[in-house]
Amino acid sequence: MRTGSAADRHRRNGRDLLRGFEHLHRYYEPATGGMAVKVLPGEYYATLQDEVITTVLGSCVAACIHDPAIGVGGMNHFMLPEPSTTAGRWGGSITGRAARYGSDAMEQLVNTVLKAGGARSRLQVKIFGGGRILSRMTDIGSRNVEFVRRYLEAESLVLAAEDVGGVTPRQLRFYPATGRVQVRRLGGIVAAGLAHRERRYLKQLANDPIKGEVELF
Repeated sequence: MRTGSAADRHRRNGRDLLRGFEHLHRYYEPATGGMAVKVLPGEYYATLQDEVITTVLGSCVAACIHDPAIGVGGMNHFMLPEPSTTAGRWGGSITGRAARYGSDAMEQLVNTVLKAGGARSRLQVKIFGGGRILSRMTDIGSRNVEFVRRYLEAESLVLAAEDVGGVTPRQLRFYPATGRVQVRRLGGIVAAGLAHRERRYLKQLANDPIKGEVELF
């Protein structure tokens, strides 16, 4: 039987957190009585704890991966499918790129879930996002969706559900302990602000002096 508040349980069980995610924004939600973790573009997160992972998607895609047998799962959030130097090849991920590309984001999230005790044969994947909100540019969202579908097929991973495409952003809440996902469509001022942030993020990637791998179509 659990005792104490969710915040107290989190503090007591902090040693059970998977390593490597200390930089992510984790916070207590009074409304739900649990912990939440926000994942931004270029990040991913996996956990064995009963908590929620949140993000907001426009052109980006997020994959939610869950092993129902042991309750481990995680989410990534990527803006571009893959760098031109590794197009079409999985397993060529560069750790320094974090999860900015789908090819890295998928490899790193899958491997982290497996290291935490998940079994590849049991993994269930749900994909979201890939909307067309950057109207003046090539449809980055559809390219992200096409990429992640190819990746799942190549890796023989089960696509359990998807909500992709369209022209509106999405807010996600993923519960890795159960695999449940809540999706809320966003519009108006939120959509305009997200489009601005995505353009700024793309420009940031293109100006990265170390990688220089991004094409702005």
